[in-house]
Amino acid sequence: MIYILLNVWPIAAATLLGLVIGYVWMRAAGMLLPGWAALAGTALAEFWLAAILAGALILAPAQADQWVMAIGSAVVIWIGFVVPVLAVTFMAHAIAWRQTVLAALYWLAVMVGQAALMQGIGLVPPPAA
Repeated sequence: MIYILLNVWPIAAATLLGLVIGYVWMRAAGMLLPGWAALAGTALAEFWLAAILAGALILAPAQADQWVMAIGSAVVIWIGFVVPVLAVTFMAHAIAWRQTVLAALYWLAVMVGQAALMQGIGLVPPPAA
């Protein structure tokens, strides 16, 4: 996990972007903004999500186009992990499918935005073992 320490600034920038996207999304939807405790938890989750995306971007094959891998990694992680978790959780709580779709689209926007920002800033791979 040394790559997180080596890339703390791009990951932090992606975290901030995720929070900004969340703020804009909530304002556009007319939702109430969360309290400080929820914001702190959200920031931690956004940081971890950005760190996982950074790891995926660092591990992308060198032969692949960097931007295709950045956006593709975000989409693959989103569709492989985020969408199923949201679907099962929202179904278990009997939340309408419209809310599930909106939540999934929100996380897609966050993940693609974070991946693009980190790709644009650049990431440092860990030293070879």
